[in-house]
Amino acid sequence: MLDIKFIRENPKSVAEKSKQKGYDVDVEKLLKVDEGRRKLIEEVDQLRSNRKKAADARDEKKGSEIKSQLKQKEDQLEKLHEEFYFLIREIPNMPTKDVPIGKDETENKPIRSWGKIPKFDFKVKDYHDLGISLGIIDTETASKVSGARFGYIKGELALLEFALNRFAMDFLINEKEIKKISKGHLAKPFIPVIPPVMIKPQIFDQMARLEPKDERYYIEKDNLYLIGSAEHTLGPLHIDQTLNEKDFPIRYVGFSTAFRRESGTYGKDTKGIFRVHQFDKMEIESFTLPEDSQKEQDFIVSIQEHFMQLLEIPYQVIAICTGDMGGPDARQIDINAWFPAQNKYRETHTSDLMTDYQSRRLNTKVKRKDGKTEYVHMNDATVFAGRTLLAIMENYQQKDGSILVPKVLQKYTNFNKIPA
Repeated sequence: MLDIKFIRENPKSVAEKSKQKGYDVDVEKLLKVDEGRRKLIEEVDQLRSNRKKAADARDEKKGSEIKSQLKQKEDQLEKLHEEFYFLIREIPNMPTKDVPIGKDETENKPIRSWGKIPKFDFKVKDYHDLGISLGIIDTETASKVSGARFGYIKGELALLEFALNRFAMDFLINEKEIKKISKGHLAKPFIPVIPPVMIKPQIFDQMARLEPKDERYYIEKDNLYLIGSAEHTLGPLHIDQTLNEKDFPIRYVGFSTAFRRESGTYGKDTKGIFRVHQFDKMEIESFTLPEDSQKEQDFIVSIQEHFMQLLEIPYQVIAICTGDMGGPDARQIDINAWFPAQNKYRETHTSDLMTDYQSRRLNTKVKRKDGKTEYVHMNDATVFAGRTLLAIMENYQQKDGSILVPKVLQKYTNFNKIPA
């Protein structure tokens, strides 16, 4: 959530920028509740002080009167606290100055492109047809077993996924490799994590990722949600902690299965496994000092690009506009890979800068060298998910229906081709 002091000082800007992100928030009501809350806090504090004085003076009658007044005021304050926190949590994070203003994905802005679009001397197949013909994707059986938007990944394709993730992990834990692309930014390696895939509702809400609930899988009996990405349980790793400045940045790379209902995507990508209810994903979560968070996001994007370049898959880097960003995001940058069969770029990677929006809700702070404490800044980003695997299939397909393995992955697969 935002700092209430910032909202008090910038009410018009907060309302305007919230609207740019598609949020119709009542800033005026929030400030009125905040004013009433602060006034009531003063009254409660004064009554508590008077009650202590009455106790010290052994004035039972006055103490009883104050106790009754105090109970009434405390009940009022509790209700105002609840209303205040409801209203302030409705306000999204403020976009940074370089975020393009736009209503939806049609107004996202390409920043740069890399790689030559491949040319084929044969009719290209999409990844699903390739997978079916090679026996490495099975959606028909998956639909019988689990329903629509599920799939089996089999044989060499399963090995290729393991290779892709090991390739990324070997880089991210290696300080020497990271230093090659850090461009002066801190070349600190990432700590590997396998996080829980279930999360308590209150923690999900503190991560500002519980909504939209229609997108989540909920296990009512246990009052737990299945996560939609590893960041959902990586982000709370330092909940209610005050960290030391000398330890920053703190970087994690987590691997987990992700679960999404895809409730708002009726009719989109219904064929194959591009948009599914369950998929594997490697994710970055980073905690930084406030002054370093935007540089950290740029660094993370450079890692994503480095991987795509080593895989030799053409891509675009996209600045996501205000209307297409998530509520907690201050700045979102996507990477869209080229899919030859669709003759267009599709999103495979996301990088989200959260500033202190999540850490304020999680109560994750840093103690500075001067003794002061402040909320940390947080970033999360995709390393690899299933869509990268599909982009490899389409870009590396051969005329005979086989699929070559990118050179950088061959030492992990121990084969250079998925044969026809």
